[in-house]
Amino acid sequence: MMNEEVRKIMTTDPVTVTPDQNVEEVSYLMLKQHLQQLPVVKDGEFMGIITTYDLWKQYENKTTLKDLCVKDVMNTKVVRISPIDKVGTAAELFADRRFKTIPVVNLDNQFKGVVTAFDVIREAFNSEYNHPILYNDKFERKDK
Repeated sequence: MMNEEVRKIMTTDPVTVTPDQNVEEVSYLMLKQHLQQLPVVKDGEFMGIITTYDLWKQYENKTTLKDLCVKDVMNTKVVRISPIDKVGTAAELFADRRFKTIPVVNLDNQFKGVVTAFDVIREAFNSEYNHPILYNDKFERKDK
């Protein structure tokens, strides 16, 4: 399972935002959809990630979000992984760096999706148990 390629377990159509979107709008989007981080993508290219922590820092600094764009607060120094990297590599990054989401990009930095710690947990669980007893809807992949 850990030797499988990330592309087999990654989410290929996550919610994304653009660098020029208003931070206040993005904040409401994250709250409404219960998201803690969003990839920032422009014309298919991965630009960075915006997190609830980034938003919290703006509130802490008493900065108004109305005049801020995503590019003003997003993280650009983000660890990335390729679709052909191993699930074990993602697991090691999650364990070592305490990431929750890792953007998946190709060699040209074109955004392909995300792999989350939950994706790895679900894959490990499903490789051990054929049929979950509790929370079946959470552990079955929709594309299988």
